[in-house]
Amino acid sequence: MSRSMRAVVLSGPGVCAVEEVPAPIAAPGEVVVDVERVGVCGTDVELFTGELSYFETGHSTYPLRPGHEWSGRVTAVGDAVDPAWLGLRVTGDTMLGDRTCRRCRRGRQHVCEDRQEVGIRGDRPGALAEQLAVPAWSLHELPDPVDATLGALVEPGGNAWRAARAAGVASGDRALVVGPGTIGLLTAMFLRAAGAEVHLLGVTGASLGFARGLGFADAWTRDTLPDLPFDAVVDASTAPGSPALALDLVEPGGRVVCIGIAGTPSTIDTRTLLLRDVTAVGILSASPGLAPTIAAYRSGEVDPRPLVAATVGLAQVGAVLAGIRPEGSGAGPKVHVDPRLP
Repeated sequence: MSRSMRAVVLSGPGVCAVEEVPAPIAAPGEVVVDVERVGVCGTDVELFTGELSYFETGHSTYPLRPGHEWSGRVTAVGDAVDPAWLGLRVTGDTMLGDRTCRRCRRGRQHVCEDRQEVGIRGDRPGALAEQLAVPAWSLHELPDPVDATLGALVEPGGNAWRAARAAGVASGDRALVVGPGTIGLLTAMFLRAAGAEVHLLGVTGASLGFARGLGFADAWTRDTLPDLPFDAVVDASTAPGSPALALDLVEPGGRVVCIGIAGTPSTIDTRTLLLRDVTAVGILSASPGLAPTIAAYRSGEVDPRPLVAATVGLAQVGAVLAGIRPEGSGAGPKVHVDPRLP
């Protein structure tokens, strides 16, 4: 007799429900994970609203089951999977390449043309559910100091770790992060851990006040931003004009890192890029940054727990996706989901 489980299902723009769906079975090469924590992110909101560009390309279609920032425990393994995975606490890569193409063979499965993305692309069901099935090769074991909350922050942390690394800062360098949301604040934490003097640029007093509470005293609006040389600028904003602003603010010979993505095209003047000898880097995916992020969380070098404002059950996901803050939420930008809650 087949088993069922509860899962969040998006059946159209703005249509979200918790439904009973067939529980996953561990296929050959895959494992089943009992999900303990899931983060809700901007991509999930775009899936909910129908604004994600993948709908236009056909890489995503309704109905779909979202959720790609997760942690849990392995409870079943398929054929050809080491049984030592059973019982381990894990998180996993979102980007699942075909493992045969040239990009995958070069370790770039996150840009594989035929990749699946857990809970996003290619009909791979996501983690906003009681259970999740993923390939064993995509797993990362979580050490004891990395609890369920931190485990579900590994995926956004991996993106931020890559952005901070791409900034190329050394101790004593000055970096500016545009956009103090989850990714921006995580990037600021990794930049600070690298020894940089970190500044943040935002819009609302609430977000900047929260950043200051995390120890980032240099948090500014556009009107108050001091005239300082920034060796690196990380654009973690969704504003179309932010990449051009980042290019204007970075020091000649510096680096601009783009990890935020706008809903409409952004433009920059490549003459400025060239004449100022600026290096520009785009970041997609946490894949190469998952292991170092787990290590940073384990050591305590970076502790992003304060970013989580609330933890709710599956029944509250629709409201969260619609922009409604859970009652009693803290000031952080991230909402987590525990599928075991009622």
